[in-house]
Formats: sequence, C-alpha cells, structure tokens
Amino acid sequence: MSTVFKAQKSKQDKAKGVVAATEDKPVFRNKQRVLLLSSRGITFRHRHLLTDLGDLLPHTKKDAKLDSKSKLHIINELAELNNCNNCIFFEVRKRQDLYMWLAKTPNGPSVKFHIQNIHTMEELKMTGNCLKGSRHILSFDKNFESTPHWLLMKELFTQIFGIPKTARRIKPFVDHVISFSIVDNRIWFRNYQITEKPLEHRSATDTTDLTLVEIGPRFVMNPIRVFDGSFGGQTAFENPEFVSPNVARSNIKNAKVDRYKSRMDAIAKKDEKLKEAEMPEDPLAETNVFA
Repeated sequence: MSTVFKAQKSKQDKAKGVVAATEDKPVFRNKQRVLLLSSRGITFRHRHLLTDLGDLLPHTKKDAKLDSKSKLHIINELAELNNCNNCIFFEVRKRQDLYMWLAKTPNGPSVKFHIQNIHTMEELKMTGNCLKGSRHILSFDKNFESTPHWLLMKELFTQIFGIPKTARRIKPFVDHVISFSIVDNRIWFRNYQITEKPLEHRSATDTTDLTLVEIGPRFVMNPIRVFDGSFGGQTAFENPEFVSPNVARSNIKNAKVDRYKSRMDAIAKKDEKLKEAEMPEDPLAETNVFA
C-alpha cells in the first residue's frame, strides 16, 4: 500500500508542477566506516589507546590482530569484508615503537605516523567528560592550509575522524571537540569537553559562557611518509626531519660509549702521571743503610 501511495503522490506532484528535491539534487549520504585493528606484539598502553579511539569513534569496526607485518595489503581485503572504506592500523615494532597508518581503502591515499608521548584516558584522569557515542567537532590549526601534504592529511582526518549523521551507534549530541594542531612539524591530538563556565569564574566581559575542559587521550603524530596507494604505492611526501627510533637509541648508546671511553682514558692518564711522579729509590735511606 505504501508503494501505491508514493506512486500516486508523485503523479499528483508532477501534475501540480512540484518537483521532488531528489530529482534535482541527489541527497548526499556520508557513509564513512572505519576499520580499527592492530598488529601482534601490542603493549598495554597501545591497547588502551586503541580502545579510547574506538570509544571516540562510534562508526568504527574492530577486527582481530593482524599476524603479518610485511603484507599490509591484506588489510584492504579485511576492510572490504567489514564494509569499511577507511582504516586505522596500529603497527608495533620491538614492543615499544608504535606506528599508526591512516588509509583510504582500497585505492588510497595512506599516511604513516610515528606516535609519541602517549597518554590514555585512564592515565590522565582529567576532569572533562562526554557522552559515549556522541558526535564531536573537528578543529584544525591554520597551518594545515600552508602546504599540500598538510591539506591531504586534513582531508584524511576529516573523513576518518568525522562521524556521519547516519551512524548507528551515535548519540544525537555534540559535546566535545577534537583538536589537531601542528607544532614542530608534528600533529598534536587533543580531546576537549564543551561545558559551561561556573558562575564564579564568569566575568562581565565574557562574550560566551562556554569553555573547554580536556578529556583525553592525547598523543603526538610525527608524519613519516604519504603514499598514493592504500598501505603502499609511490611516495607522495617524505618527512626529511624524521629520525627512526632505532637510530635515536643507537645515538644514545654511542654517546654512552664515548663517555665510557673518555673516562677510561682519563684513568689511564692518571695512572701514567702517578708513575712518572714516583721518586727513585734513595741509596742512603734507612731501609738500605740499616738493612
């Protein structure tokens, strides 16, 4: 009956000259879905960060840990099986270095970040709070408009971290802000609650009664490379200032080795100096005369 009613109504609208909006302009539906998974060897702090991101993004789908670290193209097939067109992948190296992949599956582009200064929600214990599953506002630094690779990352963040209105698990509220800021060629991730100022903290010159209180998590993303494909392909951008954690640890060890060598050299010089300062044995000493 509903089909017959719609058909009759469309005929009446056409007769009256009323044209439906769908015929002129098709309705855009934001169908962004994000696959969230990690590799083997993930630590507890990385796992807690992955859980926090899953709580912030209700349009994500979690998958089991990926066994392979070399064949990342398998993630494109996993995303297709889960009906997802975006992916957040946590790649852990040596159980201490965390790399995050953000990719548009299956055609790309994709960006690889090195994650530093990780602080999860449970660790921070901030006073801010928000409704689980609520939507958020994305705030970007003006430096994202400076170069093409920052513009590409901004668009990627918008499509992955932006929650569609039609997501099933969302709540119809906007009560927090996710901020992306560029400092020292790194992207700083922060999450704030939108709340009202207490009456005792308001002044007569305030134009608004709203304020931001940090919730968490917080971390820093150091971009490594931008690929034109999903988890591979030609390099569109490479960060010349990036230093691998292995190289940084090697430099620290070499500095310790240099300090040890300089200390041993100083001890050897001291021993030589003491030997040179020794006086020759006196033939008229008491031990020689009265021996």
